[in-house]
Amino acid sequence: LEKMTDLVAVWEVALSDGVHKIEFEHGTTSGKRVVYVDGKEEIRKEWMFKLVGKETFTVGAAKTKATINIDAVSGFAYEYTLEINGKSLKKYMENRSKTTNTWVLSLGGMDYRVVLEKDTMDVWCNGQKMETAGEFVEDGTETHFGVGGHSCCIKAVSSGKRKEGIVHTLIVDDREIPEAVE
Repeated sequence: LEKMTDLVAVWEVALSDGVHKIEFEHGTTSGKRVVYVDGKEEIRKEWMFKLVGKETFTVGAAKTKATINIDAVSGFAYEYTLEINGKSLKKYMENRSKTTNTWVLSLGGMDYRVVLEKDTMDVWCNGQKMETAGEFVEDGTETHFGVGGHSCCIKAVSSGKRKEGIVHTLIVDDREIPEAVE
């Protein structure tokens, strides 16, 4: 395995199907550009004449668009920025925290990362989109699914406050799971 000697940037991107690691190699003498997603080589370009520019690729099960921008800062210094779906990583993650809920829990010695996409009500667990059953209840809705032989339910209840909107709670085996901050 060739050593990543020209590694200039590493990003962690939390998507519904998991947290993905993006690594970028930039050989400023050869112009080489290599993009790795979760350790797998996605793009390799040798001997690029232009040292600045961009590389676009996809990340995760939903094939989310990602772009690495290479900009000259001064002299021989370069700046590398990652965009997800056309937004800076920071903006994308801020927006994601509004459109998704994430819970991390351990069941029977296994770690699980459960993500609710609020716009579609899709539930993901460790990279898999889950089969769910939704039902209306007195104070809102419940989305039922199973994880590792445990019964899970995401309750959606109005907060009664317009700014907060709907509050989503994950309940596993009658235990409330605190939301994770990613």
